[in-house]
Amino acid sequence: MNILLIYPEFPDTFWSFKHALSFVGKKAAFPPLGLMTVAGLLPEEWDKRLVDLNTRALRDSDMEWADYAFISGMIVQKAAAQRIIERCREHNLTIVGGGPLFTMEQDVFKDIDHLVLNEAEITLPMFLKDLEDDCAKRIYTSDQFADMAQTPAPHWDLIDQKRYQAMAIQYSRGCPFNCDFCNITSLLGKRVRAKQTDQILHELDTMYDSGWHGRVFFVDDNFIGNKRLLKEDLLPRLIKWRKDKKSITFHTEASIDLADDQELMNMMSEAGFDMVFIGIETPDECSLAECNKKQNNNRDLIEDVKRIQRAGMQVQGGFIVGFDSDKPSIFKRQIEFIQKSGIATAMVGLLQAPLGTKLYERLEEEGRIVGSGSGNNVEGTTNIIPAMDLERLHHGYREILNHIYAPRHYYERVRTFLREFRGPTVVAPTPWSEIKAFFRSMFKLGIAGKERWQYWKLVLWTSFRRPALLPLAVTLAITGYHFRRVCELHVR
Repeated sequence: MNILLIYPEFPDTFWSFKHALSFVGKKAAFPPLGLMTVAGLLPEEWDKRLVDLNTRALRDSDMEWADYAFISGMIVQKAAAQRIIERCREHNLTIVGGGPLFTMEQDVFKDIDHLVLNEAEITLPMFLKDLEDDCAKRIYTSDQFADMAQTPAPHWDLIDQKRYQAMAIQYSRGCPFNCDFCNITSLLGKRVRAKQTDQILHELDTMYDSGWHGRVFFVDDNFIGNKRLLKEDLLPRLIKWRKDKKSITFHTEASIDLADDQELMNMMSEAGFDMVFIGIETPDECSLAECNKKQNNNRDLIEDVKRIQRAGMQVQGGFIVGFDSDKPSIFKRQIEFIQKSGIATAMVGLLQAPLGTKLYERLEEEGRIVGSGSGNNVEGTTNIIPAMDLERLHHGYREILNHIYAPRHYYERVRTFLREFRGPTVVAPTPWSEIKAFFRSMFKLGIAGKERWQYWKLVLWTSFRRPALLPLAVTLAITGYHFRRVCELHVR
């Protein structure tokens, strides 16, 4: 049996990092971890081929080789997934769909032969058994959650690592919080389930031995969902594992209560974590209460961010406008918060209501849902009827992005961050790809770019004030270029 695993292309969004990747000669930020893990659940004797459309084209020869096409993706990849389905249909290829996109919006995809939904560790064996017995059904679903001790290691041999900026690994699923706009708990539950540390170290060893010695992204939606387990088991062993692998660095996603635990922050930094994405959402207490973001309320959020930065981890932040509680002043407040916090990578989007969330259920009852969410955090669309006038909301949204990614304000924010940032506990050697990126940035940003004055000001400032952080400063300059290009191309 020949199985073609297909990952749809990402649109040009903040998360794609498309315009920054060109500086380091990479095609995509991360590999399709879900499909690589699914490959480990398929019979060993089956031949597998993975095509990530973010790194190469899907060829007719791929389709002619395959017996089945397995497609997975996220909501933001919906349009690209539809195009793949059409091509598979043209080649009379049997299609199997799974992952968050198909689990949340299964009714949209009428042309898929089999939908293997929810967690593949549970539903894929059901499908494979029926397939063997020649009685495969169209839909396989389960309300059970997988034991991650049974999750196989990803098949790293299916990808060309040189095409990616970082590798990806998953330690846990689930989140103890239940924010109204987030579908994580409906997909993966509130109870945090984790792999055994031996599994993680085995996956890292396999990755390292295959030749990957760079950045690794722990894709957990909330890496610190079980702090005790991290501090007692994973992090101590990860610190030990990394002692002779200084080139490996980690980043992940976490909740803001990370700032409450100095011991945890110190351990993460010592283990090689130098960046963490946190859903800040809004500085408005009423909006935080409205969306049940309890972990963010009654805090000095700016001081929390700076505490994490001082622990040696850069904070990337997610922000939302369009809550019912938002007043016209929210746009200026968001700008002020982002600038003062020194969050260079600030991803701002309009509130959307994904299927399966409490927000969707509430707004559907109120007659305020208009279609399904796009999952795109930059196109300025929403699937809800907001309390604020929609034209005013769009204007304020554009106002935020045009301000925070204007070169003067962005570079000012980078310096604010660099003043606060302690720097990682263990400094990894600078890879050759980043050295080449520096020279490319000198030309593209320092000579040809409209931000050239701000670029050289940052390089000189960092060289004299924080010389050890110069590679990071250049990386952030390149990241800012990506965000500005996305805003210029897509924010109207």
